[in-house]
Amino acid sequence: MSADRGPMVIVGAGQAGLSVARALRAGGYQGTVIMIGAEPERPYERPALSKAALAGPAAESDDPAPALAEPAEWRALNLDARLGQRVRAIDRNRRLLHCDDQTTVAYGTLFLATGGEARRLPGVAGDRVHYLRTLGDARELRRGLANARRLLVAGGGWIGLEVAAAARHQGLEVTVLEAGARLCERSLPEDAADYLLQHHQERGVRFRFGAVASPRASANGVCCEVDGTRLRADLMLVGIGLVPNDRLAVEAGLEVDDGIVVDGQARTSDPCIFAVGDVARFPSSFAGRRLRLESWTHARLQAEAAAAAALGGSAGYRDQPWFWSDQHDLNVQVLGLPRGRGICRDYGTGRRGLFYFHEGALTGAVAFNAGRDIGFARRWLNAGRSPRAEDLADTGLALSALHRHLREVADEA
Repeated sequence: MSADRGPMVIVGAGQAGLSVARALRAGGYQGTVIMIGAEPERPYERPALSKAALAGPAAESDDPAPALAEPAEWRALNLDARLGQRVRAIDRNRRLLHCDDQTTVAYGTLFLATGGEARRLPGVAGDRVHYLRTLGDARELRRGLANARRLLVAGGGWIGLEVAAAARHQGLEVTVLEAGARLCERSLPEDAADYLLQHHQERGVRFRFGAVASPRASANGVCCEVDGTRLRADLMLVGIGLVPNDRLAVEAGLEVDDGIVVDGQARTSDPCIFAVGDVARFPSSFAGRRLRLESWTHARLQAEAAAAAALGGSAGYRDQPWFWSDQHDLNVQVLGLPRGRGICRDYGTGRRGLFYFHEGALTGAVAFNAGRDIGFARRWLNAGRSPRAEDLADTGLALSALHRHLREVADEA
């Protein structure tokens, strides 16, 4: 494809933005690709910020999050990378971006991969209160943890739990304050959440549920009143969700609904503009409704679909939600949108797979140190079939045998 329509411009230098650039080059596009990123760093692995960046040998490194592209690949992509720069407005009529250094950038096709920002606690500020979204955030939190004895975590979601696990690994006393009734309420069924809670409690993490954090921060620490009890800590990590960075889209008049609304090819209400990753709300073929997903895999796959569409392809993005987390010695994987009746395969020694059925159909799976179970569940969801729930409950029946049986039945049909 020629570049006479104007350059491809990517706003956002994270996983989604870099995946767009890779897919454009892999698709044969040889024209100008401009990448504009608010952070000064080249694209890096954001999941590491709450995992390896805060625990183990990586915590002693100046670069706690590995780069997404090695130097040789970065050079081969031949990007006009403008890092440490922010776009402040989109002029859709003239296809121009207005940047904070008073320059303008023309685009033929625009990809918004602007991600999101950590949701803030209103009225709470200070060096003792931390958020975790960027590499700079991770560096500050790591320094704080190195000199702390007690940590309060506001939010019992994935970020909060990963940081709680890392802090316990370093010997800190940790209390998690969760406003809801259980952990990861939006993404985990109750039985899986209970198992995760038990795992943390056995490793010394304390929890307060139904606790709305209203901390007071000072130069000496953080104080929070919960049910009449005053909790004190050296610092607090706030992990209460993500707010999509959709301001540019709102001000440009694009359709927005808690994220930028896109079609199955990630195209916005302006045919020259795509939106991908955490910021995009897309029609999920898996869920049968619009979703906004915050996951590494989703960002990559949706970006690849958007790039293909921009190059003239007609295929859409077929999603299958998948997410993973490392907490203490536990690898957690969540596939699909687990709901309904749960079937547990307990292998002992902390390994278990949970499969969920609604009206006889598999809706998803959760695995604790049982990644192989996720592999089988992925194949079954892709094929639109699954073993019977009662067969899955029998750990004496190998999943490979159940899978072979399903294939034989399908071949006979």
